[in-house]
Amino acid sequence: MNNKTDNNLMDKIVSLCKRRGYIFQSSEIYGGINSCWDYGPLGVELKNNIKRFWWESMTRLRDDIEGIDASILMHPKVWEASGHIKSFSDPLVDCKKCKQRFRANEINSGVCPECSGELTDVRQFNLMFKSHMGPVEEEASLVYLRPETAQGIYVNFSNVQLTSRKKIPFGIAQIGKAFRNEITPGNFIFRTREFEQMEMQYFVKPGTDEEWMEKWMNVRMEWYLALGINKDKLRFHQHSHEELAHYARAAYDIQYNFPFGWQELEGIHNRTDFDLKKHSEYSGKEMGYYDDVTKERFIPYIIETSAGCDRTLLVCLIDAYDEEEERVVLRLSPKIAPIKVAIFPLVKRDGMPDIARNITGMLRPHFKVFYDEDGTVGRRYRRQDEIGTPLAVTVDSDTLKDETVTLRDRDSMKQERVKISELREKIGKII
Repeated sequence: MNNKTDNNLMDKIVSLCKRRGYIFQSSEIYGGINSCWDYGPLGVELKNNIKRFWWESMTRLRDDIEGIDASILMHPKVWEASGHIKSFSDPLVDCKKCKQRFRANEINSGVCPECSGELTDVRQFNLMFKSHMGPVEEEASLVYLRPETAQGIYVNFSNVQLTSRKKIPFGIAQIGKAFRNEITPGNFIFRTREFEQMEMQYFVKPGTDEEWMEKWMNVRMEWYLALGINKDKLRFHQHSHEELAHYARAAYDIQYNFPFGWQELEGIHNRTDFDLKKHSEYSGKEMGYYDDVTKERFIPYIIETSAGCDRTLLVCLIDAYDEEEERVVLRLSPKIAPIKVAIFPLVKRDGMPDIARNITGMLRPHFKVFYDEDGTVGRRYRRQDEIGTPLAVTVDSDTLKDETVTLRDRDSMKQERVKISELREKIGKII
């Protein structure tokens, strides 16, 4: 695609999200708040389905990973130990003329990209949100909104290992909110100040870290393919020496070809033993692991997989969006589609609505369903195509004769007759 087409696609995605109830701007009736978004009825279903798919693949379908849900507010020493207070910052410049702010590493010309005005000297801007715990705003009560979920896993390493009786190698998974005071958020929900992460930290014996790094790269790429993402729009990007964090031995990004270019979707990092060592040093608590087979004590290395839930959702929308001559269709994987089945009576007479509502009640305990009797059936199909519903059931005059209904496939638009008594099993196999 050319840039014009790419920008047009993003505009269409944003418009569809607002029009169909996927995503709204936060506090919109007050003019909105920059880079904060609310997930509507369809958006929250899609987001929950993505999180559920991730959680099941990471915990329920594996016996070597446990889950936790750590507090957003943590002891300030956590962020001192992790290095966030000292170095979690971006280089910032201001335009003296139009007052806009930019990341210094995104400025090439030396002047403001908006008005060609003079820029200030570069200064470091810490990305963490500060708050105060307790009734008095004093230094002793200073706390931070976490900028990542990983530290909650590290400080709970011993708790989880001992209570779950896990042996190395094993992992700890977490889904949760994180907050970063980004200088230049944008591209819809791609970069926001409040976002949700899906992170897993895998603890391994030093010397086996490279092997596990390769394994997790393959596992995580396969997860996106299982989500239905186009493999030609996915790739690995290896961090150069300049990009590599000081504590990391190696780092790769899974990138997706967004309308605005190749960008990070998930990070996979070999963090060595940096995190557990630092927390052991600052807390005075032992963060090592004793192997009762080899009789060795060591501090585990960590292989991190860090995915953004909001970015994953954006990728699903972009990748699924398609325009045909007479319709717009979201070809979402049935695994994550917000609504699985739409149920329609062909017309509002002859008892068809009653039958359709009975089918809705029959399917609702098993699938997210939607009943609609307004407008022509063709228009109802188009509405469901646009929000990504994979299947539609239509009650018509033949239903009154033989208790069969039409089951329509979203992508092919092919229809087949299915007995009402066999409908649940049939839909289950497809979904």
